[in-house]
Amino acid sequence: MKAAVLFEPKKPLEICDVDVAKPGAHEVLIRTVACGVCRSDLHFVDGAYPTPLPAIPGHEAAGIVEAVGEEVRTVKVGDAVVTCLSAFCGHCEFCVSGRMALCISSDVKRAKDAAPRLTMNGQPVHQMLNLSAYAEMMLVHEHACVAIDPDMPLDRAALLGCAVTTGAGAIFNSTDVTPGETVCVVGCGGIGLAAVNAAKIAGAGKVIALDPVPEKRALAEKLGATHSYDALGEHVVAEVVELTKGGVHHAIEAVGREASADTAVKVLRRGGTATILGMMPLGSKVGLSALDLLGSKKLQGGLMGGNRFPVDIPRLVDFYLRGLLDLDTIIAERMPLARINDAFDELRKGDAARSVIEFA
Repeated sequence: MKAAVLFEPKKPLEICDVDVAKPGAHEVLIRTVACGVCRSDLHFVDGAYPTPLPAIPGHEAAGIVEAVGEEVRTVKVGDAVVTCLSAFCGHCEFCVSGRMALCISSDVKRAKDAAPRLTMNGQPVHQMLNLSAYAEMMLVHEHACVAIDPDMPLDRAALLGCAVTTGAGAIFNSTDVTPGETVCVVGCGGIGLAAVNAAKIAGAGKVIALDPVPEKRALAEKLGATHSYDALGEHVVAEVVELTKGGVHHAIEAVGREASADTAVKVLRRGGTATILGMMPLGSKVGLSALDLLGSKKLQGGLMGGNRFPVDIPRLVDFYLRGLLDLDTIIAERMPLARINDAFDELRKGDAARSVIEFA
């Protein structure tokens, strides 16, 4: 199969011929139809986060099941599926306590002494984030994918695998948004736009979007933001606090920068909660002051929106098919795998929402 391989950080990905193994027990072979281009991949491509190389990035995908291994019970050949990097074992402490997104069990990977799932010229190619979706085929554990309604367009379904699961999950799972409460989303990329849309679905009162790019603020307003401001504006925090008469109930950080995380904390009202979704540079810190703590403000992470994706993703598909979730607006451009490096260049500029790689 053709795949985009990362050989060295800060170097372009190369389109190569890669061999994919036959599915073993609990494994599913998927023909990739579409894959979103996420900033999380860029962190590895640009060397901000370490990963074993060579590797195939890509983790926000949808496709069709081509084959299944022994003991697979959750999907069958011909199913339309969405993959998710939150592969779960189903029996560790995190899984049995309902926090499946935190599972890091090696049970979803092949054993170290087993043949690798991906090889090139007889040498292993590392599978990134359990998926390696910038490839014509994906070989994954059955608990890394979920079957969806076949009426769902797969180019839009792909976004559910990360951006929407993370952004919407922050609203539906990580926070306890009550209808009428105020929400501020800092950063209007794919994840932030999904959070805005989900806040509207959840019945939030004022939904405030912060981003330095006017076009992104316009997209946020189309998706449900009632107000939007330049995130770099000198008085943006004061404007949000004044608009909401004391600050917001919930702030969602969807950028991955210390400054945006600080903004999320500063726009909170007493008793409010800031949820950090973005992958900040390693070593970054964000915190609460003594006065914040005295005001019962809370700060939390929200890995992958705290998802339970086998349940969440089919529900998000239903939201889309019923016209509640707007995925069409989030997609900025569709392109073939050969243009994967162009997609990363667009991410580095930070001006567009989501690019989607489509496979013929």
